[in-house]
Amino acid sequence: MLARRPRKELKKRDMVSLKRDKPRGMLHSGETRAGLVHARYWPSPDLATFVEHYWTVEWNLATPLRRETLPHPVVHVVLEGIEATVAGPATQRFTTTLAGNGRVFGIKFHPGGFRPFIDGPVSAYADRTVALREVFGPAAQDLSLRALAHPQHEATIAVLEAFLRERNARADAAAASMTAIARRIADDRGITRIEQLVRESGLGLRTLQRQFRDYVGVHPKWVIQRYRLHEALARIDDAAVCDWAALASDLGYADQAHLIRDFKKLIGRTPADYAKAQSRAAPEDARSHD
Repeated sequence: MLARRPRKELKKRDMVSLKRDKPRGMLHSGETRAGLVHARYWPSPDLATFVEHYWTVEWNLATPLRRETLPHPVVHVVLEGIEATVAGPATQRFTTTLAGNGRVFGIKFHPGGFRPFIDGPVSAYADRTVALREVFGPAAQDLSLRALAHPQHEATIAVLEAFLRERNARADAAAASMTAIARRIADDRGITRIEQLVRESGLGLRTLQRQFRDYVGVHPKWVIQRYRLHEALARIDDAAVCDWAALASDLGYADQAHLIRDFKKLIGRTPADYAKAQSRAAPEDARSHD
């Protein structure tokens, strides 16, 4: 059961709520395990421009559990134990093994949502994890200890939101534009070429590429490709596809071979092999995470 502090202790702007939609990009999303708890929370309204959600994973496992997720074009702030880190946009799948018992708490920013908090381009953090204190200085030194001292999720989030508000971030027009473009790619499978984004945004190709690397941290073409693979994964997990040629066509690939090549490069196996492994996964009692 998720721990909560009494509502009367919360300020109006801190009325965070559970996020209940299905996570995207988690490999074998139907596979579950007893002893694993995951929750995600919407941010307070004044921070919703920057933060997509807060997430936590807590585990108490008799046997180790391997978890894999596909990359999103976002920055995470991750708290575990006494350490707080900034994890930049990753271009490879993330793999971790959970063992024994533990707890991790994180902030997932929107694509472009972290840029207003820093002085330089988000691309400087691509495929990197750095200590939070290296980004924000002494103010971040004990953030993990202060936030994780609270067993209640909402109390932990209150500490994190206070820290974010103290940074006095201000979103500009370019940040909002790049966030909107990244969301458009994620939500519309019909976006298969960068030229479509150039026409819709009214930006020149080089301007779009430069601003996207600055605010999101990666190339827009990479984001298009990754979200096509997210969609392929979701359809396999939902047992909604077995015609790989039709799927390749739906996702804008030139042919089935290109889909299989990209899928195997990122996920480590072909779509057919992944589908077979997914069908063998036996559900237990747990919740997924991203």
